[in-house]
Amino acid sequence: MKLVLQRVSQAKVTVGKKTIGEIQKGLLVLLGIHTNDNTETILRLVDKCITLRIFEDDQGKMNRSLLDIQGSALIISQFTLYADCSKGKRPSFVDAAPPALAETIYKSFINHMRNSGVNVETGQFGADMNVHLVNNGPVTVILEK
Repeated sequence: MKLVLQRVSQAKVTVGKKTIGEIQKGLLVLLGIHTNDNTETILRLVDKCITLRIFEDDQGKMNRSLLDIQGSALIISQFTLYADCSKGKRPSFVDAAPPALAETIYKSFINHMRNSGVNVETGQFGADMNVHLVNNGPVTVILEK
């Protein structure tokens, strides 16, 4: 599993002209799912997402977590995080989980985030989406299993 976490002051995702998910302060999570991901991977990375101290405290230091600030998460499935561009001119996606498995893991990741007390909004799995964000900082962190 690969996650790109972006600390945002606001973010939203649209399909066509319709907004399907929108948050204010929190994390935009771009979620890439590997063929070998499982429940253990999900639990470890959900915990990391909600406890990673990348939000500023009163002294301006990154010392607060998503849970600490009671922030939200906008979670978007993005198989292209597993693009292998090492050969040729077209990326290969052989390490990305097939759609049926990826969707199951994506939904499980969302459920575990919600069960952790985080307000979660989502994209639409498999849809052509537009993601709009204001990256606060900017702060962008990459997590891998």
